[in-house]
Amino acid sequence: MSGGVDSSVTAYLLKEQGYQIVGVFMKNWSFPVKRITECPLYQDYLDMVSVCKFLKVPYLVFSFEKEYRKRVIDDFFKEYRAGRTPNPDVLCNREIKFDLFLKEALKRGADLMATGHHIRSRKTPKGYQLLRGKDPIKDQTYFVYPITQAQLGRCLFPIGEYTKAQIREIAKQVGLPTAAKRDSQGICFIGRIDAKDFLKTKLLQRKGDIVDLSGRKRGEHEGAWFYTLGQRRIVGLSGTAKPLYVIKTDVRKNLVIVGSDSDTYTKVARIGPLHLINPKEYTSRTLVGKQFLAKSRYTPELSRGVLKKDSKGFYFQFSQPERAVTSGQSLVLYQGQVCIGGGVIKDNIK
Repeated sequence: MSGGVDSSVTAYLLKEQGYQIVGVFMKNWSFPVKRITECPLYQDYLDMVSVCKFLKVPYLVFSFEKEYRKRVIDDFFKEYRAGRTPNPDVLCNREIKFDLFLKEALKRGADLMATGHHIRSRKTPKGYQLLRGKDPIKDQTYFVYPITQAQLGRCLFPIGEYTKAQIREIAKQVGLPTAAKRDSQGICFIGRIDAKDFLKTKLLQRKGDIVDLSGRKRGEHEGAWFYTLGQRRIVGLSGTAKPLYVIKTDVRKNLVIVGSDSDTYTKVARIGPLHLINPKEYTSRTLVGKQFLAKSRYTPELSRGVLKKDSKGFYFQFSQPERAVTSGQSLVLYQGQVCIGGGVIKDNIK
């Protein structure tokens, strides 16, 4: 339980269904961080406690600070230092919540783990499927695609059957203390922290040039690794008649290259190892050459395309040019409501 309305309603629904539940707060961060003025973890903990007391259920705290720093935060900085834009929520779910947290819960005698994700699961003769949440705006399968069959078999996702508005209404009607609490924004299980401010705690500011495709200098920046593909608000960019966007960064040369919005579009996303949620239902061999829906970033929108493979590995060819296909993010595949799996984007090709 994170102290938010989604996990609060999850606890309420399960108790109403007759489950014996224990609320668990996951403590992954408490180290002081320079430049960071707002880290609401303690308030989130207090909100979790108030909900558990309201529901009359016991609560615990699991601490994974050391593991979280090593397996999520260190990788986060490593990727940005290399000029990629990782998704910490994908990392957190893969490395901590559905791995260490689940193992600890089972070790302590739990039969199942329930989360407040807007996702669903379904058991079929061939195994478990991961399904998109009923609310297309809030669907979080993008963050959970690395999940395995063994993990799905031990998990419940009660709120995936509801829209966010319905969740809010349930919380309000029941009188849950978190009914009016705003959704969290920021880095997974750290809180409402601006990613750029967080990066500056480890990555040095390095003055460099902002150039256009012709090589003409258009301004100066404070470090190429602070910028990501498709970004429009570019600190240090001189006034321009038309909007300019980041279309590429070169951390080795410390350059930020800008262009028009049309320059951010590509047709192909090349990905790393392909993770399949249910290998008995879908195999990489049978998927190649077929058309799927896909997300190249966390968004409600789905794009069509074909999964292909060559000597360099898997790649996804979009039916229409896709904006800001960014290395470090994930390319997640869907067939209807079913999330098939995905892989980390290595590169994009025009």
